[in-house]
Amino acid sequence: MVAPIVTIEKLAFGGAGFGRWEGKACFVPFTAPGDVVRIDVVTEKRSFINGQVREFVQHSPVRVSPSCQVFGSCGGCQWQHVPYDLQVKQKYEIFAGLMGRIARVNADRIEPVVPSPDPFGYRSRIQLKIRYAAGEVHIGFYRAGSHFVIDIPQCCPISAPVVNSVIKDLHSFMAVFPEPDKIPQIDISAGADGRTIIIFHYIGSNPDDICSFIGENRTSLGSASGLWLQCGKKHTLVPIAGIGALTYRVPAGGGGASPSLELRFSRGGFSQVNYRQNEILVGTVLEWAALNGTERVLDLYCGNGNISLPLARNAGRVVGVEEYAPSLTDAGENCRIHGIGNCEFNCSDVTKWLQKAVASGDRFDVVVLDPPRAGAKEAIPLIARLRPRAILYISCDPATLARDVATLGKHGFECAKSRPVDMFPQTYHLESITLLESV
Repeated sequence: MVAPIVTIEKLAFGGAGFGRWEGKACFVPFTAPGDVVRIDVVTEKRSFINGQVREFVQHSPVRVSPSCQVFGSCGGCQWQHVPYDLQVKQKYEIFAGLMGRIARVNADRIEPVVPSPDPFGYRSRIQLKIRYAAGEVHIGFYRAGSHFVIDIPQCCPISAPVVNSVIKDLHSFMAVFPEPDKIPQIDISAGADGRTIIIFHYIGSNPDDICSFIGENRTSLGSASGLWLQCGKKHTLVPIAGIGALTYRVPAGGGGASPSLELRFSRGGFSQVNYRQNEILVGTVLEWAALNGTERVLDLYCGNGNISLPLARNAGRVVGVEEYAPSLTDAGENCRIHGIGNCEFNCSDVTKWLQKAVASGDRFDVVVLDPPRAGAKEAIPLIARLRPRAILYISCDPATLARDVATLGKHGFECAKSRPVDMFPQTYHLESITLLESV
């Protein structure tokens, strides 16, 4: 087969550049609109081709130099070669296109993407992958589509400065670690105040010895405020030294004098990686929920109360549902700290909890849901049976969001408006909040 020459027209969901060759759609990673490339075909189907660049016939005039030395090898970022204003424009086109094709949402219901004020240095939480080979420790991220670890040069441009300080410390620390081949992953989380927690994932048989080593050498990890060891799933987390929780701020809601609430989340718990954009998300929920102080609100996948607590200040009652028990402990503690007494939290699988709520004839005025990337397919019919006047759907995946919005349309809910929020610059990922109203 002759190597196709493809002109890249735009960027596609998934991160690749999109063009056409002999009627077939072509997806080529690390290309930009305006590039003309000769490609090697990786896979070919009836209607599309996945390719990789063999050579650039013509470089796009919009291309910029990536900030990262390993961009193109590391699988963490897809768009560092594209100017940020163009990234935002392309994200809007992708989002509006998916919502239009799958959910039949008109473009006039889609607001412009809220750009990140920090195109770099925004990420507060990362998972480093570790590989030990030929006597050397490699610390970085997986190459796209593989489990091969790409070393990062002691700095990740999209990570917060304090996270990069920890990465730098870890390079020298892991060089003398007694069992580097037994540490497949290291998690780093940072709070808004600059404090950090490191979790070492350990698959060996000497956890006590490893805890002792880390504790005795913690001065080598001066950028870390808390050190933990995990030997399997999250319930195996054990403390080594320092703190066990971090904090960040969200809009307070309720029209009170306090401009924000400080929320905590524990080691291993979930928080949005871009704190400044999370404030936009929460603020949008408060605005669009339009509460008057009497409503019953259901917050599904509520985590540590990221949205529950701000809403509670202007609601009659907020009920949260979350499967990860430590996050609910944080939610309860956050309520205690801020004197919020109208929240109730339930540790349960969301679908199972909804089944019981529907069976008991429960009702809610407003439902908020922030599901994982797979969306809320099973939960959607049950949510509709609660007969809320409004559903606020926070999504990190436009495709599953569009699918679920289409399903909600069949259950009598119409998309009133949707606001994409760029939580993840330099990547194709996009957060959004969508308001659906009962019709």
